Amino acid sequence: MEINCFDTTGKKLKGISVSKAIFGLKPNDKLLAQAIRVYLSNQRRANAKAKKRGEIRGSRRKIWRQKGTGRARHGDKYAPIFVGGGVAHGPKGDQNFSLSLSQKMRHRALLLALSAKFNQNQILAIKGLDNLEPKTKNFAQLIQALKLNDKKVAFVLPKKEEKITQGVKNLAKGRAVLVNLLNPYQILAQDYLVFMPEAISVLNET
Repeated sequence: MEINCFDTTGKKLKGISVSKAIFGLKPNDKLLAQAIRVYLSNQRRANAKAKKRGEIRGSRRKIWRQKGTGRARHGDKYAPIFVGGGVAHGPKGDQNFSLSLSQKMRHRALLLALSAKFNQNQILAIKGLDNLEPKTKNFAQLIQALKLNDKKVAFVLPKKEEKITQGVKNLAKGRAVLVNLLNPYQILAQDYLVFMPEAISVLNET
């Protein structure tokens, strides 16, 4: 199994051999869907919070006398049935949306996502990426040379590379990510993954 490899001008080079154990797995849509659901659920934060009647500021004066009005008896005007009153069963702001997935399942889902991208020919490698000047123009020209215009492209790095991160960050649909921080959602959300050869070596080791 090989990944197509290019230089920074878009010229095709000799392909890079990759492991079938990483890029050649059979599809398992159920596990991938579960992994993505767990990831997205763990990104949620309980921001919604409604006030109960005791949390609303204002006068607690009895709104009308207890008897003789013909109306139902009430205390203050902040009961849930009144406009401007509290909410009876609203969100409390302490909901826990977190889900978990076993380490073995997470690892398998990551490899399944990589295999899916490989099967769609949406993974390639670039040599000499760290030699480019950290300018958006240079990376935009590289994407154009690879004919990836209007595609969401993730540059996968073996370690922190400030020059590459600086050059990619202003691309409308480009981003840089460390290979050890990849996750199934991030992989499938991109149109193409552009690996540095060193990042593939790190992936094989880990």
